[in-house]
Amino acid sequence: MPSRTACESNPLKIQTVMALIELWKTSPKELQDKHVQQVISFSGDGKLKDGSAASNEFRQLLAFVPSSILVRYANQCLDDKFENSGFALQDVINEVGKRLGFQVEQGRYRGIQGVAGFDGLWRTSDEISIVVEVKTTDAYRMDLNTLARYRGVLISEKRVSEVACSVLIVVGRTDTGDLEAQVRGSRHAWDIRLISIDALLRLMKLKEELEDPKIMEKIRSVLTPQEFTKVDGIIDLVFSTAEDVKKEEPVIEDAPDEEDDERNSGTKFTPLNFRDGCAERVQEHLGQPLVKRSFAVYSSPDEKVLLLCINSREYAHPKRTGFWFAFHPRQRELLMNHPSAFVALGCGSTKTVLLFPMKDFDLWVDQFHITKLEDRFYWHIRINRVGNQYFLLRKKGFEAVDVGKYLLQA
Repeated sequence: MPSRTACESNPLKIQTVMALIELWKTSPKELQDKHVQQVISFSGDGKLKDGSAASNEFRQLLAFVPSSILVRYANQCLDDKFENSGFALQDVINEVGKRLGFQVEQGRYRGIQGVAGFDGLWRTSDEISIVVEVKTTDAYRMDLNTLARYRGVLISEKRVSEVACSVLIVVGRTDTGDLEAQVRGSRHAWDIRLISIDALLRLMKLKEELEDPKIMEKIRSVLTPQEFTKVDGIIDLVFSTAEDVKKEEPVIEDAPDEEDDERNSGTKFTPLNFRDGCAERVQEHLGQPLVKRSFAVYSSPDEKVLLLCINSREYAHPKRTGFWFAFHPRQRELLMNHPSAFVALGCGSTKTVLLFPMKDFDLWVDQFHITKLEDRFYWHIRINRVGNQYFLLRKKGFEAVDVGKYLLQA
């Protein structure tokens, strides 16, 4: 417990007698602009040590903050050397691994005899494992045999599969020529890969702009050893990623009238993107912090709550106002496989958000109009506002649904 004098000299410290994560939940502005060193000083006793309260609180906070703050923390650890900045960077990089979709086992800050001293162990759902080593610089030669021993210990303990486990060195500098040469010249060359922190952070940001799970799996595969004599796999990844980004651009068709049946084309425009703002409103309503996971998907840090957030510009008609959204099969599958999923429709701005539990919303999906393209299809979600009432429109033969009860109150 800080002394009264210490607390009086630092008003923020008074608030951080509570857990750091509680402070983020109640007063995020108090923390979001702070340097990572300051944030750590507010955690526990302010020192990152294996098994310490400070370490636990800092790691919990990292799971809640947006990716932009992770990027800033990583750069601060690299640019502004401070006590245990390497430990802080290790925690940030492990959180980046989680954002990329890996299941992450935290490593130790300091090695001890008889224990594999990896910085992180990242796994995929198909049992691929990556032993992660984080370095702020490649100025000093690295003992690759030590990294190989970490991998060997995990294999001998049957915690990983020998044929599906590799080592990834994450290094702060982009000029890594000496370290690359060291890896290439070693007997461990096939088992070890290298990536700069900047590239890893860009990979995380790219994932936030995608939604196709298959593309995300390909992106994660870049971090494991690949056979590059034939480069078809790289070309496939580049083109499929570009296509996924193109498909998910917020360019949609002009809103169909109620009389329209299934349609294939229309006048296109680019609506405003205010998904993040809508997600913030849902976050306040649910009392649950939400972190962006992909193009339109958000979840609670523990992933117990899942949200699809899509938005539409306003369509003006003489007697009503309309809103139009595209809903994709993979989005439906993702939400239906989650026990607590929601769909948020941003109607014109963040001021008007309809929030549906997926179990309610899915009852109507098969009654929506469909657009069919060569390689995919999607459903039209159409909302009409008449006065202060909101109606969900369906195909001919189905009455409009009054969805006013799903409107978030200002």
